[in-house]
Amino acid sequence: MSTKIQTIIVEDEPLAREGLLSYVREIDFLEVRAVCEDALEANKVLGSTPVDLMFLDIQMPKITGIEFLKSLKEPPMAIMTTAYPNFALQGYELDVVDYLVKPFPFERFLKSVNKARDFFDLKRGGKGGIQGGDYFFVKVDYRYEKIHFHDVTFVEGMENYVVIHTPTQTYMTLLRMKNMEEILQSPAFLRIHKSYIVAVRAISAIDGNEVVVGNKRLPISREKKQEILERLIKN
Repeated sequence: MSTKIQTIIVEDEPLAREGLLSYVREIDFLEVRAVCEDALEANKVLGSTPVDLMFLDIQMPKITGIEFLKSLKEPPMAIMTTAYPNFALQGYELDVVDYLVKPFPFERFLKSVNKARDFFDLKRGGKGGIQGGDYFFVKVDYRYEKIHFHDVTFVEGMENYVVIHTPTQTYMTLLRMKNMEEILQSPAFLRIHKSYIVAVRAISAIDGNEVVVGNKRLPISREKKQEILERLIKN
């Protein structure tokens, strides 16, 4: 049996609380641990109960959902809920999983919890995770993009950012090359230079101190050339 996502609901409006609870009960991979009327009650629950996902209303008395989330040293995944769409930007800057504007239909809720399950699997290293899965997530602007490993042709390092190249588009994300090397730790990828990681299948030629990937020519580090040649010949 797969591990269920331990969930709490933090909502001060009784009707919204009941509606959200009825939605959560329809999802077989969610398990409700607590239903809280405000952030202070939720804080007590988090101090004593393992929680993976929190449905968190923004506009609440005493302390808002955003203030509460900022106060947590190790917050669980959060899906923000509110009647005020102007809070969306603040929510995404806090790395929340998703943002639901009330009233939201069940299909929109389902999309959010499926995204939460992807992140949960990613953290646990299960199906869909970095280890052994076929995709990973990176943050691009204020949302997370799902990228399949087989779509990556090469990764280019740019100071504190990397640009992930696929046949159809590019993704710029705030990561270092070391992070990408950990994500792409597979024989299918080669670190050819301090600024480049390349998918082996995407290399069409080696020309001197460069590899050819599509219409791009990427440099090979002098100290890596022999290792790269041996890897490619072995493959």
